Amino acid sequence: MRRPVQIRAPDPKLDAIRRSHAMIESSTLMRNPSHNGVPSAPGAQPDDGSTSERRAADAEMARVLRTEPARMALDSSGAGIAHWKHDPLHDVVEPMSHHVIMAYNGMMQRMERRSGKSVAIGTFRPGVVIIIPEGSSSRWDIPKPVDVVQLYLPNATLKRVADEAGTAKPADLLERTAHPDPITSRLLLSAADALGGNGALDTLFRHQLTDLLATRLLVAHTGSPTNFQQTMGGLSPKVLLRAIERLRSDSDADISLDALASDAGLSRFHFCRAFKESTGLSPHAWLRQHRLEQAMNMLRESDESVVSVAAALGYSSQTAFAAAFKKLTGETPSDWRRRMR
Repeated sequence: MRRPVQIRAPDPKLDAIRRSHAMIESSTLMRNPSHNGVPSAPGAQPDDGSTSERRAADAEMARVLRTEPARMALDSSGAGIAHWKHDPLHDVVEPMSHHVIMAYNGMMQRMERRSGKSVAIGTFRPGVVIIIPEGSSSRWDIPKPVDVVQLYLPNATLKRVADEAGTAKPADLLERTAHPDPITSRLLLSAADALGGNGALDTLFRHQLTDLLATRLLVAHTGSPTNFQQTMGGLSPKVLLRAIERLRSDSDADISLDALASDAGLSRFHFCRAFKESTGLSPHAWLRQHRLEQAMNMLRESDESVVSVAAALGYSSQTAFAAAFKKLTGETPSDWRRRMR
């Protein structure tokens, strides 16, 4: 004879506990939409690929180096060049929203860079470069003070230069740690002189140098090196004359590389190459030579003070003007004026 089935009355306390557990589990799933019932690996970090939370390169460098740059010039995009002199470094550089390229200008020393389980040991010395690709992070151990010039390069600039040159889509930049590249190092170190003095000249030089360095990076520091076609022919006489008139203008005309290239109907990349093909000089070198000739005429033919001449030519100070003048002539403006009179 089968025993009758006993049905237990509901237990109000047990039901309340079950409902509470269900609510907690539901809340956990809502807070973590990626949860699929599989527990996370121990120590796993959330994958956040958003570039909006990355610091601009200048801000991250100021944070990690704990000092102010000796000199720095930035565009609205955060692109620019900075000269840093900082103490020994033992810290993690967090992901940035720009590629950072560095040229070393100090005493020779050993350094170490750790990215995850990868360890790179190199020697800081003139002629080597460091590349920190956009979004990468690593720990740095540098035992002695550092003198370095840095380029902050948006990935959009790298893509633009590749597009203007008519190349394939650029590959990702490679991480470099004290990598020998005297060409890039020399170009970047030359930028330290263009971080103050004459605003128009410095800006034109910085934009021109940025595009040149982007070209160099595409050629020498990507997984698939880019080959650039040799540009043949210069600007037409009419376009060249218009560019020179703009550069010669004493008004507040826009003489940025963007404006010059747009007026010629060319990309920045092709304008620089065509202008040099036509004149033998880059736009910056041509303008620098023109400003030098203006300075010589004013010093020789007028009684204007050196301070007035510097201001008339757009220099921020007499010291900046004198340094630029001496670099090109070997003499100070005052010495040159006395000799020519």
